[in-house]
Amino acid sequence: MRLYSLTVLFKKADGKVLSLKAASDLTSFGYFQRGSVQEFMTFSSQILVERTQPGQRSSVKEQEYVCHVYVRSDSLAAVLISDHEYPRRVSFTLLNKVVDQFAMEVPQHQWAQGGDITFTALEGFLSKYQDPKQADAMCRLQQDLDETKIILHDTIDAVLARGEQLDDLVAKSEGLSLQSKTFYKTARKQNSCCAIM
Repeated sequence: MRLYSLTVLFKKADGKVLSLKAASDLTSFGYFQRGSVQEFMTFSSQILVERTQPGQRSSVKEQEYVCHVYVRSDSLAAVLISDHEYPRRVSFTLLNKVVDQFAMEVPQHQWAQGGDITFTALEGFLSKYQDPKQADAMCRLQQDLDETKIILHDTIDAVLARGEQLDDLVAKSEGLSLQSKTFYKTARKQNSCCAIM
């Protein structure tokens, strides 16, 4: 699971989309490919925001990549580009947090102007959410449940194996009991002829 790009954009009333701030992690791409990949991600993000209505979310899959977009009712938007394995619920949780924090830190009059906007939290969000199990409580809980389930299955298998072993011991002890009774009777008969007076 990997996040590649996180972008905050603003959709103007005339439909034009401004990229306000972006963060990316392109280390998995070759050095000479990174520029082209970054341009493509920026272009794709702008197109997705253009085609998404305010107040809506959507996800678009292209080969092994998924683009998640969220446009708020005030036309502030965020786009997250990840691989196809990254959980959708965590993606939209991240997008909500990003646009909410951006709206708190950056005044609304700066959104339409674009330009040099200072929003340092974007890089932190991108690095924190690289591992969704660490960043999201629900994923962490699901991982804990999966681990507990595995432990319980192992324990139940061990109990069943012990039960089979106990059944074998009981069967053997019943066999021993029968043999010991036979031995006792035989020994008693043998000893009855030689009574001590």
